[in-house]
Amino acid sequence: MTVLAALTAALSSGAVEVIDLTAPLDEQTPIISLPPERGQPWPFAREVISNFDDAGPTVYWNNIRLSEHTGTHFDAPAHWLSGKGGHDVSQVPPDRLVGPAVVLDLTGEVERDPDFLLRREHVEAWTAEHGPLPANGWLLYRTGWDARGGDPENFLNDRHTPGVAPECARWLAEETPLAGIGVETVGTDAGLAGDFADQPYPCHWFLHGAGKYGLTQLRNLALLPPTGAVLMTGPLPIVGGSGSPTRVLALVERTATEST
Repeated sequence: MTVLAALTAALSSGAVEVIDLTAPLDEQTPIISLPPERGQPWPFAREVISNFDDAGPTVYWNNIRLSEHTGTHFDAPAHWLSGKGGHDVSQVPPDRLVGPAVVLDLTGEVERDPDFLLRREHVEAWTAEHGPLPANGWLLYRTGWDARGGDPENFLNDRHTPGVAPECARWLAEETPLAGIGVETVGTDAGLAGDFADQPYPCHWFLHGAGKYGLTQLRNLALLPPTGAVLMTGPLPIVGGSGSPTRVLALVERTATEST
């Protein structure tokens, strides 16, 4: 049996489960709010073209309007000044859109402090237990923040959301083999990261400067094991795009007991 035939059989039998890590996209989807003097991203909005009516008796469809960075989305290197001239979202190599994923769970720390920052020592403690970070893979940073997804105000939390400390972001970008990081919050950086004195928005700055990627507004990370999942991301290949709303799926191998 070929590798792909074995995968197809495992998917059919339930030995491999497909888990959707994507937040539903609608008019209530939270979106980052910037100071009024800055440019503002568009929230999701739609306008009916026809709905089995005089405008189109046999067809229902919509025009939509949104930012490249609305909802669950992919950040390409071209999104940030440090990555200027790097890949836009259409130029990301396809093999970088599929890769291993590991989950670092710090929900307890975030419950105690919504401004909690991931530090290098947290990642090193995880690797001491679970092994090295995966080459061309993803570090998925679980904080429990997806539980707030149904309440935009609580999700944005007046900018008090968890993130990554500058020294850790730089280390992940420059000294690990990761392709990128994924988070449950509205952006890869902490809500207050714009105020960091040593490096504002460190995930954006260091990761995109190193040609790496970001995934945001993920959910269902609680359903993934610490290691062993395979992540598949599907951003739109927008020419010149800094990012794209994205469907993110994880393949997870289940034991015989789990899959029956």
